[in-house]
Amino acid sequence: MSEENISIIPLGGLGEFGLNMMVYETEDDIVVIDTGFMLPNADMPGVDLIFPDIHYLVERQEKVRAILLTHGHEDHIGALAYVLQQLDVAVYGTHLTLSIASGRLKEYGVLTEADLNVISPGDKVDLGDFSAEFIHVTHSIPDSVAIALQTPVGVVVHTGDFKFDGTPVDGKLTDIQTLARLGSEEVHLLLSDSTNANWQGQTPSERSIYDSIDNIFQNTEQRLFLCTFSSSIHRLQQFIDLALKHRRLVAVTGRSLVNNIRTATELGHLKMNPDYLIDARDAAMFKPHEVVILSTGSQGEPRSAMALMALDNHPFLKVEPNDTVVISARIIPGNEKSVGNVINHLLRRGAKIYHERNANVHVSGHGSSEDLKLMINLLQPKFFVPIHGEYQNLVRHAELAESVGIPRANIKVAEDGELISLTHESCEVYERQGRSGRVLVDGKPEIELEDIVLRDRIQLSQDGMVIPIIVLHSEGDAIATEPEIVSRGFVYMDESEDLMTEAKEITRSVIETLTDEQKQETEVVQEEIRIALRRFFAKQMKRSPLVLPVVMRV
Repeated sequence: MSEENISIIPLGGLGEFGLNMMVYETEDDIVVIDTGFMLPNADMPGVDLIFPDIHYLVERQEKVRAILLTHGHEDHIGALAYVLQQLDVAVYGTHLTLSIASGRLKEYGVLTEADLNVISPGDKVDLGDFSAEFIHVTHSIPDSVAIALQTPVGVVVHTGDFKFDGTPVDGKLTDIQTLARLGSEEVHLLLSDSTNANWQGQTPSERSIYDSIDNIFQNTEQRLFLCTFSSSIHRLQQFIDLALKHRRLVAVTGRSLVNNIRTATELGHLKMNPDYLIDARDAAMFKPHEVVILSTGSQGEPRSAMALMALDNHPFLKVEPNDTVVISARIIPGNEKSVGNVINHLLRRGAKIYHERNANVHVSGHGSSEDLKLMINLLQPKFFVPIHGEYQNLVRHAELAESVGIPRANIKVAEDGELISLTHESCEVYERQGRSGRVLVDGKPEIELEDIVLRDRIQLSQDGMVIPIIVLHSEGDAIATEPEIVSRGFVYMDESEDLMTEAKEITRSVIETLTDEQKQETEVVQEEIRIALRRFFAKQMKRSPLVLPVVMRV
């Protein structure tokens, strides 16, 4: 790597939604933008969270100068605690972003040692070979920024999540002037959010749903439940304003929602009259039309407040017949089933349900095709790399870039783990050698799952488990008793006597064919039985249960 070359390595966020993490590297220095996590899919049993694999950074930790955060959504800051457990590095972000992140850092015991540095839009920070300038952008959470990096080969702009909202709830527009100035001064490379690249037109303003929600308030005579992301501060502001307009008290349920409302209020990003805020435990003391309840659980998370209410398992809140529930959030791909389950249970409770597919109750915080083209036109980059989204989103964003004049040869589509090499004259994508991928977490960040553990869990969920139990004599290694077979999730034992009898005979036969020396090695006995039974079950049942032989000696 020469002085006139930088490497850009996506550790997450290119090829999926979430997990956003980008590494910028020169010969001497590394700067990281965002450290997000991703929630698991239904085919990942027992996995709680997914983090980027930061092995690459740990091996080069003496070069890492800073982590820069674009905004406070979990898909951009959710892995920060995990990263700071392994790297001692300065973190820069806006006040709200760092305040939200601090809650997770405290939870995992790294807050007191964390080097957190508050920045404001317009600030510049020198970081070795890099200099970072922070630019205000509009998103669904306040205090969001794009980042312009001065590098040895030119200016690189990383947009973070953004849209161009002409009437933002907080009145703070995307800083078009600074973006245009950078464009006039020459941007070498633009990396831009692709989440809504497949959406036509311009993303509507956050205020565009106000009248629809207002109408729901007007027509709701019973209790009203409003469910959204806990970090959607602009959305929460509209809910609170409407509650005041319709003279409803506000109750809040869900730990993250309570914490974020408190933090945003303290920092002045959320304005509400405290006289209208009540403890959710006291909601039942008021008449239904006097209360609105703000809740988490817009993605159908099993332990969220809304999911518990849907199953009538919430400790003090109930959804009654003719209550109204508004799910004001995008259903993230992969969460359709869990959200659908919550909606089904709410309907069984007799509630009226409004969501993005049957009412105008949600608007995206990400720019659509016209927003994306405007960003490119403002910055006029020489090279372009789409980021944030599945591969189809990246490809579509690349097509949009070409449609506004970026030469096809200067547009590069990369995925996680690849290396983007940027020089004064070129931008190329290469396959990177070395470890990359994801870290699967069961519980807390220090409990990482190996891929083989996840494969075993998937196999258990699909084909079940068979446990052959073999007792050998300590002397002579003869079989002391008939082999026993225990099955869980594979076949019903009482109706599969012939199959299990044959499996016992195969187990006995395997042991009898082993030499005395082999019988002395428990691992050898287990492996030979495992192979023979897996082959037998695959042939007889066309299934491959997990076979776990148990060998005992008496």
